Amino acid sequence: MLITRTSLFSGKTNTLDLPVTEEQFAVYRGGVLIQDAFPNLNEDQREFIMTGMLPDEWEELFEDNDQEAL
Repeated sequence: MLITRTSLFSGKTNTLDLPVTEEQFAVYRGGVLIQDAFPNLNEDQREFIMTGMLPDEWEELFEDNDQEAL
C-alpha cells in the first residue's frame, strides 16, 4: 500500500510502498499502539507512518544535536 506523509523535520513529502492493509490502518486510527497495529513493520517504517520522517532525516537531526552538545 502506498503511504504518503510529510516529514515533521524537513517538510518534504515522501511516499513509501509498505506491506500494510486498510484494516491495519483502521485499527491504528482507532487508538491501538503502532507496534501492535503493524507488527510486520520495522521501526523505520513505523516512524515514517507516525512522523513522515525517513532514516536519513533522523540521522541528520541527531547529528546536529550531537554537534551542539560538543
